Amino acid sequence: MSIQINNLTVTFKHKVTAIDHASLEIPTGVFGLLGENGAGKTTLMRVLTTTLSPDSGTVTLDGMLYHEKNYAAIQKQIGYLPQEIDLYPNLTVQECLEYLGALAGVPQKLCKDRISNYLEKTNLTAQRKKKMRQLSGGMKRRVGLIQALLNEPAFLIIDEPTTGLDPEERIHIRNLIVDFSKDRTVLFSTHVVEDLAAVCSQLAVMKKGRFLYSGSMQELLDHARGCVWDCVAEDAAKARELEQRYRISSKQYVENGIALRILSRTKPDIDCRPQNATLEDAYLYLTGEPLPR
Repeated sequence: MSIQINNLTVTFKHKVTAIDHASLEIPTGVFGLLGENGAGKTTLMRVLTTTLSPDSGTVTLDGMLYHEKNYAAIQKQIGYLPQEIDLYPNLTVQECLEYLGALAGVPQKLCKDRISNYLEKTNLTAQRKKKMRQLSGGMKRRVGLIQALLNEPAFLIIDEPTTGLDPEERIHIRNLIVDFSKDRTVLFSTHVVEDLAAVCSQLAVMKKGRFLYSGSMQELLDHARGCVWDCVAEDAAKARELEQRYRISSKQYVENGIALRILSRTKPDIDCRPQNATLEDAYLYLTGEPLPR
């Protein structure tokens, strides 16, 4: 399953351009989508789920053109977890998922089997008889992911799937997503950089409606190679001085001062050590202002 996006443009009222002549190929497997608020990620997902038509450009799903005449066929191949989801508060978890499965056209017996399977994989079996309104935010998020999986979509689109989950739950969900992605395509949009590092090897970085980068995780890390330094400022005044002169990716109080992680093409004029770039470092390197030389 491959999705091709070619020269896509979406504008809203007052001539606000949400996606600006963007092109991208989303291959089989888990593909990450990373970007700040307002980058255009949600607008892109609305186009990919057929709920929004672009002003220009094309999208194809395994060669099938996104066009009104094809929307019904495309929708059958898509599962979607939006960032905000409100699922029938007066239904139990089981009732809610059975109803959504029926809407997706999943046969009743098969739907119940899949619900049991995914409730177990998301640690929600004990909650199946609870009303949706009784669930925590993290539990509702997991139910939302299950509804996106019920029709076994060839193309799964998930927006911030680990929001509100504790660390152990996040690991369970990430593993479920990776298992599900075999022979399928998963577009994983998130602000949680470490989630992408854990589940995908390919990603795109979006900013102001354009793709700044698309390719392998390793190649993105290579862009920031030799530009990451760890140092310790002796006091707050020195830390502020360094923050004014360099881009800082992390800051932490330690026993002997303030530890800073500096992004710079050349060695900062303070005692420091070179470090391997993390995905967060590489992302900041790519999306920020030009680095100090």
